[in-house]
Amino acid sequence: MHEGTGWRRGKATAVLAALLALAMPLAHAGDAEAGPTQGRTWTFADTPSWQDEFDQPGRPDPAKWGYDLGGKGWGNNELQHYTDQLGNAFVEDGVLAIVARRFKRAGKTTYTSARLVSRGKGDFLYGRIEFRARLPVGRGTWGALWMLPTENRHGGWPRSGEIDIMEHVGYDPGQVHVTVHTQAYNHTRKTQRGTQTTVADASTKFHRYRVDWTPDWIRGYIDDAPVFEFANEGTGPDAWPFDQPFHLLMNLAVGGDWGGAQGVDEAAFPAWMEVDYVRVYPLLQP
Repeated sequence: MHEGTGWRRGKATAVLAALLALAMPLAHAGDAEAGPTQGRTWTFADTPSWQDEFDQPGRPDPAKWGYDLGGKGWGNNELQHYTDQLGNAFVEDGVLAIVARRFKRAGKTTYTSARLVSRGKGDFLYGRIEFRARLPVGRGTWGALWMLPTENRHGGWPRSGEIDIMEHVGYDPGQVHVTVHTQAYNHTRKTQRGTQTTVADASTKFHRYRVDWTPDWIRGYIDDAPVFEFANEGTGPDAWPFDQPFHLLMNLAVGGDWGGAQGVDEAAFPAWMEVDYVRVYPLLQP
C-alpha cells in the first residue's frame, strides 16, 4: 500500500514461484541463512524483542500503536476516513479487529476505518517481522500489513522505500501480494518488485505473513513458505533504501486505484481484518 499516486502490480509467474521455492529453504526463528549479496550468514533471535499478542480487550495498546487520521485519499484515491474510534479498531477475544464501516448521510455514502502505526513506539532496523492474520472479504476492500521509513532519510516516497508484507484486495480473493518499493524499482517505472501467491482460505483462516530483513536481502514468507526475495545490489539508496529504521502499519482501506478497480460492493460492509499477533525478532550479527 504505497504512498504515491496510482497503482500497478506485476504478477509472479508459476515458474518464478517454483524457482523461488526451490532456491530458498524454509526458515524459522534462529535458522541460519546465507545472504546472496555478500555471502554473509544471518540469523534471528528466537525471542521477539517487540510484540503485541492483543491479550487486553478494548483499544489497541497506546504504548505500541498510534493512528494515522483523515480522509484525504492517501495517495491512492481511497474512499475511507481513518479514525481512532473504538468501532474501527478494537481488541476482543485475543484478536485485533480493524473494521471498515459504511454510513449513509444526506444521501451520500461514506466509509470509516483505521490505520494503526507503530511509528515512534516500534521502529526497527532489520529483523524478522511476522503477522498472523485473517484477511477481509468483499469487493472494494484493501487490507495491508506493511512498513514505512520512520524518518525518510533518502527523501519522500518512493526514495526512502516501502515494504509490503501482505496486501489483499477483495475483488481478487485469496491472492496475497508481497512487494517492495524503491526509487529504482516501483510501479511508476514499471520496474516494481513483488510477487502474488494464492492463499485460498486467507479470509476464513489465520495465516502467518512475514518478512526477513537483513542488510543483504529482504525475503517474504507465508506460513514459513518462501514466496519473495529482493537482494541488495550494492548500488546505493535508489535501489536499496532499507538501511534506516522502519515502522509497522496495519490498515483496511476502501476503494482506491487498486482496491476499487472493480468498484465497491456496499453490501460487503462492515468488513473486517483480524490480527492475532505481531512479533519482531531482532537480527543477530553474523
